[in-house]
Amino acid sequence: MALPAWPSGTRSRKQRDLSSRTESASRKPLAVAVTGGIGAGKTEALAAFARHGAATISSDEVVHELYDEDQVRSALRERFGDSVFAADGSVDRAAVGELVFGSPDELLWLEGLLHPLVMARTEAWREELSRRPEPPVLAVNEVPLLYETGSENRFDAVVAITAPRGLRAERAGERLDEREERLIPDEEKLLRADFAYVNEGSLEELDDFVAQVVRALSAR
Repeated sequence: MALPAWPSGTRSRKQRDLSSRTESASRKPLAVAVTGGIGAGKTEALAAFARHGAATISSDEVVHELYDEDQVRSALRERFGDSVFAADGSVDRAAVGELVFGSPDELLWLEGLLHPLVMARTEAWREELSRRPEPPVLAVNEVPLLYETGSENRFDAVVAITAPRGLRAERAGERLDEREERLIPDEEKLLRADFAYVNEGSLEELDDFVAQVVRALSAR
């Protein structure tokens, strides 16, 4: 179910921001964030944006790549020891998750390590897109903790995807209580986003919503 695309007080600000771009800046792709809770369907929404011609990147996938970087591996070993490394020497992401989600201090430390690196890699990706002879109109980034990390101002538009809690738990195959304790409620995300969608229908319906968003943003 699609909610109002432009919540009260947001439309005029975004329109002013978009219309005030300079001629040179207009070649830059519009930076769009897709956010939402666990099991909401963010990944499916990101795939739909790609099908409709947007360049896409996932912050979670960037984090997975960063776990192979020496800088991150060294920091993890110094903090947690060998307990977060698998037998083949790779980072055991499940072990890291068990440690940090049970400790607010450890989670804060991990976010402090990874967040700047994720942002830097994302910014570099956007810059690379801008240098292409024909840049894409939209550069869409899946950012699960967009509001929690105060990152919304890095984007020109935000798309929030949510779903009923029971459905999200079923999709994720896990209890959500511990992992969602520190997250902003879905209701607030829907109000703060520029486009919002309650994902309780089919993938085709989600795809239709994304197509509408692409058309709206491409008509800037």
